[in-house]
Amino acid sequence: MAEAEVETKQEQKAEQQKEESEKPKKASRSKKRPAKKAAKVVTVKSKRKRSIARGVGKPGSGIIRINGMNAMTMKPEEIRHEILRPVYFNEITKGIADGLDISINVKGGGISGRAQASGSAIAKLISEFAGSDTVRKEYMRYDRHLLKDDARRVEPKKFLGPKARARNQTSYR
Repeated sequence: MAEAEVETKQEQKAEQQKEESEKPKKASRSKKRPAKKAAKVVTVKSKRKRSIARGVGKPGSGIIRINGMNAMTMKPEEIRHEILRPVYFNEITKGIADGLDISINVKGGGISGRAQASGSAIAKLISEFAGSDTVRKEYMRYDRHLLKDDARRVEPKKFLGPKARARNQTSYR
């Protein structure tokens, strides 16, 4: 009886090996896989006064985040309008922005400078993803500072005075 069990087990192993040899083999890891088409990711930088905005744009669902917060819910309303001005510029830019996920990190400066730097970074991302030169030309005609950084900076304070150029008033009597 023991011999019969051994023979049946050997037969079962032989059948399993035969079935495994008939199955199509999986591709080995050494073979090259077709490369996935990488999504276009664009990074931009924008400056305004003392503020620096760094933006990353990639194809997505149209979410705009400023320092991790949704830009659509930012307060006060005037700052939100300043940030989203390049998006609602015209129907073409609105359509492009609806297909992008934009994430912006802003540091330095005050609230107004941060808003203007963020808006400029959004405009640069939209013009980059537009694929043609028409959006860039429209932005340049509307407001040049949306695409070109403002080089003006505050002059540093000098000694013997309260500000950069102002001096203390002198009295002779």
